[in-house]
Amino acid sequence: MNVFILCSGRSGSMSFIKACSHFSNFSAGHETLANKLGDERFAYPSNHIEADNRLSWLLGRLDEHYGDEAFYVHLIRDRMKTAESFNRRWDLREGIIKAYTEGILMEAREKGLPYCLDYYDTVHANIRCFLKDKTHKMTIHLEQIEDDFVTFARAVGAEGDLDLALKEFQTRHNASRKESWLSHLFGKLKR
Repeated sequence: MNVFILCSGRSGSMSFIKACSHFSNFSAGHETLANKLGDERFAYPSNHIEADNRLSWLLGRLDEHYGDEAFYVHLIRDRMKTAESFNRRWDLREGIIKAYTEGILMEAREKGLPYCLDYYDTVHANIRCFLKDKTHKMTIHLEQIEDDFVTFARAVGAEGDLDLALKEFQTRHNASRKESWLSHLFGKLKR
């Protein structure tokens, strides 16, 4: 069985995959096929757990490849905390928030929290719509990850070291910088 962690990003997906790496009967990866096209984009190995926030824009094709045969996790983090994390990442060349505002919204003229909140709302609406007819699914809230992760591990029949898996959530993986994009920009200008 394949498992897909669907999320907006900035929601603990990397930590989730680090935790899943302690399962002995699944492989686990974070954005492992993000640069592939066509069928290769969905050619995950069997018994694989994948987290990739870009999948929220490819849900029709994900459905064509895996349909109701996969297990889906809707990973959610607090809306404002997620948006604030994205808001600190405007300067990233490959960042999804930049792709959303410059591509999907056709070059939004401003930067800021309202765009990050709009992205969050859009992605989670897409995921909820996709999951409406799925049999094998669950919602996991980052704020209660330790309890939800144990439930998830049981639901997918994961084997391995659950204690080590849970310890992964005590370390912040892929954390945003504390400074805002604006203070980062001013810091570069001072140099």
